[in-house]
Amino acid sequence: MTDYQAPVRQMRFTIEHLADFKAVAALPDFSSVDGDTTQAVLEEAAKFAGSVLAPINWLGDRQGVKVVNDAVQVPQEFATAYKQFCEAGWPGIASNPEFGGQGFPKTVALACDEMWAAANVAFALCPELTQGAILSMDRHATDELKQTYLEKLVSGQWSGTMCLTEPAAGSDLSSLTTKAEPNGDHYLISGTKIYITWGDHPMAGNLVHLVLARLPDAPPGTKGISLFVVPKYKLNADGTPGEFNDVIPVSVEHKMGIHASPTCVLAFGGKGGSVGYMVGKPNEGLAAMFTMMNYMRLGVGAQGVGLAERSYQKSVAYARERVQGRAPGEKGRVTIIRHPDVRRMLLLMRSLTQASRAICYYTASCLDRSAHGTDAEQVAVWQARADLMTPIAKAWCTEAAQEATSLGIQVHGGMGYVEETGVAQFYRDARIASIYEGTNGIQAIDLVGRKVLRDGGATVSAFVTDMRSVDAPLANAGDEFAVVRKALARGLDELVQCSTYLLTAERKDPELAGAAAFDYMMLLGTVIGGWQLARGALAALDELNAGAEDKPFLQAQVVMAKFYAEHVLPRCTAYAAAVQAGSASKMALAAEHF
Repeated sequence: MTDYQAPVRQMRFTIEHLADFKAVAALPDFSSVDGDTTQAVLEEAAKFAGSVLAPINWLGDRQGVKVVNDAVQVPQEFATAYKQFCEAGWPGIASNPEFGGQGFPKTVALACDEMWAAANVAFALCPELTQGAILSMDRHATDELKQTYLEKLVSGQWSGTMCLTEPAAGSDLSSLTTKAEPNGDHYLISGTKIYITWGDHPMAGNLVHLVLARLPDAPPGTKGISLFVVPKYKLNADGTPGEFNDVIPVSVEHKMGIHASPTCVLAFGGKGGSVGYMVGKPNEGLAAMFTMMNYMRLGVGAQGVGLAERSYQKSVAYARERVQGRAPGEKGRVTIIRHPDVRRMLLLMRSLTQASRAICYYTASCLDRSAHGTDAEQVAVWQARADLMTPIAKAWCTEAAQEATSLGIQVHGGMGYVEETGVAQFYRDARIASIYEGTNGIQAIDLVGRKVLRDGGATVSAFVTDMRSVDAPLANAGDEFAVVRKALARGLDELVQCSTYLLTAERKDPELAGAAAFDYMMLLGTVIGGWQLARGALAALDELNAGAEDKPFLQAQVVMAKFYAEHVLPRCTAYAAAVQAGSASKMALAAEHF
């Protein structure tokens, strides 16, 4: 059984030391948020995750969802849990207080998101999408739309969705065909959207769809896309749900994982047109939608962290109980945690999980400092850092989650391949995270094309300078940290070499950015993870020297940093070699010869 209180100490440590929480708490909007408040929130979230969400995770995986009479049915236990979730106030933890939100930093709220995902990621997707819809509308909608929808979304009475993908328009939204016809004070939306997560369900009183569509006179391509809010039920004069709004769930997908999360095909306007209202300006909908998309990308990274954490905990528990084999210097058979290769897998799971957590929380911290900062110059700096970090948080952390959850199966041996142990579900549920909200390959291309090449490498160069500042403290920490210092310095050097290579060779090789993007993203994420674990080890050393009582926990931070330096950071050399190999071999084989 997973102990949801166990990682709270790790989360608090990460928030304080690796997400620069002092800087976040110093912002005027967060002046009332201190360490004790954060601790209380994390502990209550852990209780809810363990007592309400986790017990129905396996049930949801077995039972799944289905469409009956043009409506999606979900397990009744999920509806009960959603009601409790809303009554406890969790939907609005980080939302604007103007609309009933609690106004906590994203840095704190993301830790709660991690716990929801660890306990029941299929359930967690519903409120996560709603939060993204809230953020997009708060930043781009008219005051009238905000007053109409946000309070109900923040409370969880209504839930939100993101409707982008169409049968012929996946990640390439330029071929999107859904139509929006002007009709008085609103628009009539018609078209089909696919892969709509929680696109229909009975848990909330209304569903608020954010839909990308084209106006009749819209220019072609992505520059001709507008964003509309389309409720499942039209609103009465008093703002309550009324008449059905011609949005029908045609079917749900039968997926590899997240079985209890309805992934819908939605038909808009099949009986005359679904009433919608524009969010933002005409033909500028993609920018407004990307507010939600980027929010979700960080959330997906946290989903990976949560699933990796839960797989790790179950694997440790199994390794402590499973008796098999013998060990040097010990009599009789031993539990498998005694074997070096099992320890390799467990430490790899733990260090990848913590590196991913630190990356995600740091990204949230950057977002908090950019969204709530008061100094325009610093706001721009932190926004650029957040933009750089977001594709890494989504892609690197979900790649790490796949590795960690796969290792969890391996630790369990044959029992890991049996569904009843639960670890196979974690792997199945984690697998989608590398695909949705923009595949990891797309994240890598975004990182290289828009975040590195576009500004001539200035943002990543500034980040490298910040990361190098940890070298002196590592040197002062003594010989115990020498391996961490050496490995991190080498990784940073390789990162600089690859950044320079991309900036110079890209002019001669038009295929280079796409060919090298994934390896560059993995290189950058691996280095950032090493930097964060090094910072954690130094912070732990300071606490140990100050006489802290929880020595095993703090010593584990040092061990993780050293293990990561010895067994994960060496991957940087391989990634760097792949980046600098260019595109020739990748593009050498003609398409018909594959």
